[in-house]
Amino acid sequence: MMPKKKIHFEISERKMILRLFDVVFVLVAVYGVGRFFDLNYLEAAVANGYYVVFLVMYLSIFAIIFEMYDLQVASNELQILKSTLLTASTTVFVYLLTPIFSPELPSNRLQILVFFVIIFSTLILWRLFYCRFLASNRFFQNAVLVCDKDQVEELILGLENIDPHYKIIGYVSADVDANIDIRHYHYVEPINKKDLASFVKKNSVSEIVIASQKTAGITAELYQQLIQLLESGKLIREYTQVYESKTYRIPVQYIARDFYRFFPFSRNNHNKLYLAIVRVFEIGLAIIGLALCLLMMPIILLGNTINNNGKLFYTQERVGKNGVVFFILKFRSMKKGSESNGAIFSTNGDSRVTAFGKFMRKTRIDEFPQFLNVLKGDMAIVGPRPERPFFVKEISEIMPFYETRHIIKPGLTGWAQVNYSYGESIDDSLIKLQYDLYYIKHRSFYLDLNIALKTITTVLFYRGQ
Repeated sequence: MMPKKKIHFEISERKMILRLFDVVFVLVAVYGVGRFFDLNYLEAAVANGYYVVFLVMYLSIFAIIFEMYDLQVASNELQILKSTLLTASTTVFVYLLTPIFSPELPSNRLQILVFFVIIFSTLILWRLFYCRFLASNRFFQNAVLVCDKDQVEELILGLENIDPHYKIIGYVSADVDANIDIRHYHYVEPINKKDLASFVKKNSVSEIVIASQKTAGITAELYQQLIQLLESGKLIREYTQVYESKTYRIPVQYIARDFYRFFPFSRNNHNKLYLAIVRVFEIGLAIIGLALCLLMMPIILLGNTINNNGKLFYTQERVGKNGVVFFILKFRSMKKGSESNGAIFSTNGDSRVTAFGKFMRKTRIDEFPQFLNVLKGDMAIVGPRPERPFFVKEISEIMPFYETRHIIKPGLTGWAQVNYSYGESIDDSLIKLQYDLYYIKHRSFYLDLNIALKTITTVLFYRGQ
């Protein structure tokens, strides 16, 4: 009897499903209620093309900002309630205040309340259905590892901690001197090399992940089975590909000897049109940022005077594009003389940071003067955060490819900053390097916009450092 084919969704497919049905269900519900109850405002909101575009745009942007497409959030009912309420409220509020590109406000204010209730209730019902049904165990993706024995536990944890719907249920040892390993890792079963095909068929495995660097352990029999599985429609991928697609990081710890096959990075790193357009936006944003900085200056000056006797601004050497050192400008957030004993990593809860300095770091206000660095061309809006020469030298001696970050300008915000907490150690620097290299490899307008929206999330939820 043929096993029933198991349905599963990749991370990108789950996010696409969420995005698509958020929009579809909201538009159908708004139009349907408006039509049935003869509510002109609701009907008009989805009857005019311009109105629909702006409603969808606001819904999509605020859903990203309030983390509705974070799969961990989408699988937690309490988090779903919070993010849905924030998204629906902000979308409706901004849409109602949009002139020309949204319907004229109704004289009957009850329609405004109904508009909000319909959007919120539609989103929450759909998201609860997703959480309880589409994010349940029935849609797990089963996979098998082909790897070295000493890699098994690390590789399993590396993938399953990222995607809770991805389960490695078995592994084949690729060691030359071992045909089968008797060790079990939780529910992960060791598989005899000659039984791989039958195991895949029996357990509805959809993906085989090759992680071993020891090609001698991939016997002719095992290789033939892999070819047959590929021809039968099973997906066979290298571990580094799976890791990158699920974590949005480059796994430099596994590809040290073969890193150059990941070059060239994104063509946009040298695309003059892309760089010119980005530079125009950077100049505009830098001017706005400096204007806001001037408006906040009295409050910041007062906070600095109360908490710290040092100067309001301070400069510090940082490494920029092509390894060129420049001076970064920031509002002071630490006590005077904090590094009298030499440079050290700043940590979470660092006693050197003043009370007002903690507030500025959490809200990223301390970095507003860096818009001047952006105007000068030392920095970009989006890019790897610039590091101090002392730490660059120290980390580069331990970590291969660290200086690869310097092939583009450092940024005010970056892919590492919106996906990972503040770096407190060399190990943290390795993880942030993986994110930075992913950005350099996949740099695009879409990724830049995604980072900008996630930066807003970081500030709103007070997650800075």
